[in-house]
Amino acid sequence: MERGRRVALGMSGGVDSAVSAALLARAGYEVVGVTCAFQRDDASSRAVRDAAATCARLDLEHVARDCTAPFEQQVIEPFVRAYAEGLTPSPCVGCNAHAKMPALLQAADDLGCASVATGHYARIARLDSGRFAVLCALDTRKDQSYMLSLLSQEQLARLVLPLGAVTKAEVRVMAADLGLEVADKPESQDVCFIDGDYRPFLQKRGFVDVPGPIVDRAGHVLGEHAGLSGYTVGQRKGIGVSGPEPYYVVGKRYADHALVVGTADEARIGGVVVDGMNWQAVTTLDRPGDAMVKLRYRSTPAACIMEPMEDGRVRVRLRSPQPTTAPGQFAVFYLGATVLGGGIIEEVLA
Repeated sequence: MERGRRVALGMSGGVDSAVSAALLARAGYEVVGVTCAFQRDDASSRAVRDAAATCARLDLEHVARDCTAPFEQQVIEPFVRAYAEGLTPSPCVGCNAHAKMPALLQAADDLGCASVATGHYARIARLDSGRFAVLCALDTRKDQSYMLSLLSQEQLARLVLPLGAVTKAEVRVMAADLGLEVADKPESQDVCFIDGDYRPFLQKRGFVDVPGPIVDRAGHVLGEHAGLSGYTVGQRKGIGVSGPEPYYVVGKRYADHALVVGTADEARIGGVVVDGMNWQAVTTLDRPGDAMVKLRYRSTPAACIMEPMEDGRVRVRLRSPQPTTAPGQFAVFYLGATVLGGGIIEEVLA
């Protein structure tokens, strides 16, 4: 974990960052707990209170910072815009690189901290090439390396991850042994700025859902839907139409507001095209190469061939067909436990 001895730890008010604080302090770091409030709501207020209580219990300094403006600009506005463009965004990956980490690094600079830390379940390595890369956590069930795939070399060079070699169960036990009130606090939700159904949130932001047809891959109309935002690519239940075989959502066409469905075989893909690549373990991709790829956060890594395109995009050929994914999601490439890089899925290939 060695970087600088004074470290700014991002504290969400949960058990992971609380135990990270204790581990860092035990390792001899001078820890400053930093809670960045990205929303002005009750959940953010509770996070500040819980983080402050943890720091008081551990005799650590704590500061809270208002980061609502950059969060709005870097996370919420792109999220709404992506839906308007017909994409299915995954805001948490971009948030770590473009909102949370910049806010934490700015706080570190203001507080005289050489390093920053978070409670993510992943590891950081400096490779023989001198480059930094994220590595999978030893607890593969909790691994969050996917979520850190867009971090830059400058960000990784200052980042410390105390939980990369421990399990969630061990974290709960440590928190209880330390007498921390957050020991049994529930997991936070994936999209922190949405409480439950995201459709009302989009509507408040001016997104207008338009009804349209439900069609199969051949273009036959099977029914009607109330709005494309209510469906997710890969969804099987709750589509509203039936056939000889179960239907899956295989696409959303915003040009004519059509929801495209298909059979299980039609809901598998042979590849994707990825744009906006951020490379970590390598500087670039200059020739085809083998790797494993995750097409969603919770998906199983799949063997693939990465092929560089002239415009910087990457064509991904899957070694075997995989469950479909959606443009707007992130593809993250691995070589063993090491993150090679990640980018946004622009196109799904049959």
